Amino acid sequence: MATLDHLVIAAPTLEAGTQWVEAQTGLTLSPGGAHATMGTHNRLLSLGPDAYLEVIAVHPAAQAPDHPRWFALDELGSAIRLQAWVVRCEDLAAALAGAPPGSGAAQPFARGDLRWRMAVPEDGRLPFDNLFPALIEWQGTAHPAPRLPDAGCRLQRLQLTHPRAQALRAALAGLLDDPRIEVVAGPTPSLAVDLATPAGPRRL
Repeated sequence: MATLDHLVIAAPTLEAGTQWVEAQTGLTLSPGGAHATMGTHNRLLSLGPDAYLEVIAVHPAAQAPDHPRWFALDELGSAIRLQAWVVRCEDLAAALAGAPPGSGAAQPFARGDLRWRMAVPEDGRLPFDNLFPALIEWQGTAHPAPRLPDAGCRLQRLQLTHPRAQALRAALAGLLDDPRIEVVAGPTPSLAVDLATPAGPRRL
């Protein structure tokens, strides 16, 4: 079974996204890096030893890619929001074989000594209106989470609201089993996360 790897907060600029998350949580984000293939950059917040939160935005100094950016960033506009979530699997090819159509094709990425393969949809949009997770397979032993300072922030619940909730539950059932993930029916697709922080519970 796969496991939750990280959450993705999308923002029009990295500075705006960082300020928003820090204001919401009372915690300081750590430096991340750039993703040349996608023309993006990020900052990170620990959610414990095996998960993290990422704020990601288009990198203004990077060359624009000749393909849509991941996480539908090209469609974001001025919003700052929880845009996606990412699930870690040991065998990306096997996970993709059981994933809904449109989950993407595996692409290699690297930043510093980090190496990973990730499924990126051709149009940048994940299935179920971006509520189905992006799939990632880390290469080797390097992973961002253990390197981040532990800010005492932990994921309590990830709520996925979708009009096709039953179909989304079925798609996730063969992928991972995590009691923190809740799928509920609602007219408008949305993501929300409940975090436990040193200052008390926070919802993003």
